[in-house]
Amino acid sequence: MSERRVTIKEVAERAGVSKGAVSLAMNDRPGLSPATRERIRKAATDLGWMPSLSARSLSSAQISSIGLAIARPARMLGLEPFYMEFISGIQSVLAGRSCSLLLRLVRSMDEEITVHDGWWKTRQISGSILVDFTEDDPRIPALTALGLPVIAVGDPSLTGRFPSVWTDDAVAVTEAVRYLAALGHRWIARVGGPEGLGHSGIRTRAFTEAVTELGLEPGRNLATDYSGEQGARATRALLSSARRPTAILYDNDITAVAGLSVAAEMGVSIPGELSLLAWDDSQLCRLTHPTLSAMSHDVFGYGEEVARRLMAVLEHGADVSGPVATPVLIPRGSTAQPRS
Repeated sequence: MSERRVTIKEVAERAGVSKGAVSLAMNDRPGLSPATRERIRKAATDLGWMPSLSARSLSSAQISSIGLAIARPARMLGLEPFYMEFISGIQSVLAGRSCSLLLRLVRSMDEEITVHDGWWKTRQISGSILVDFTEDDPRIPALTALGLPVIAVGDPSLTGRFPSVWTDDAVAVTEAVRYLAALGHRWIARVGGPEGLGHSGIRTRAFTEAVTELGLEPGRNLATDYSGEQGARATRALLSSARRPTAILYDNDITAVAGLSVAAEMGVSIPGELSLLAWDDSQLCRLTHPTLSAMSHDVFGYGEEVARRLMAVLEHGADVSGPVATPVLIPRGSTAQPRS
């Protein structure tokens, strides 16, 4: 015997009331006599009917879902340690509040704006987390006009008037360059992220300024999409150049691991001939041989803090903007003094 979903209309007919009265009774709203409320609940029980979770969330002020849209191919997102850790941190906070994360992968900023617009207008979310800001980010005016509550993950120079949470990437990059220079490296290169991302620009400028300030040879900055394929390609280009760097700073763990593989492929000794310094410090950095030195960042904790601050915005309208801990240097086996 196939099961059929009982409707609110059937409950109303059985109890002899309107559908609106059923909604009031099942959501504990005022406006009904105790006898009517009890009759409706008995009818619902007899028919085996329960209001849907989505309908309940839309009719209450409870924070039930938070949105997060990321412009990444699904395959790449699954391989990227940063977002896996970041999303896990967010979810750990939301789960404690019986709140869900509504995740969507998009292909462009315009698509992301459309997604947020739809989520907000159909009341699927209470607020959103925005990531990967660009210079003159089009989401700022669009979502401000929409009135969508958000927490921005990015430097306040990029996020407009949105409350924001960020790490001081410029300070971290400067520390990384100074460390490599202190080891004796004069020719340092960087394998960065996409050129359009705001935090990539911040890191690039900090790298160039640090190299200049320390009187080092002008270092090359190569952009990637954070994938292992492009990290390997960038490393191969650097190691094939007429002036090979003695140290490379990477913007994420995947490109650094790919760079380590390329060095082995080309017979370049790590760290004897080349030092490698990764970013974020996921488990990948401790599984390689040699283990990768890294600018270590508690990405799980970062996600937790972002979720907590968004909740403060939604529940209290609090001013939550502020930095989280700056990535710190963890030296391991992939960095050393260059050979004379």
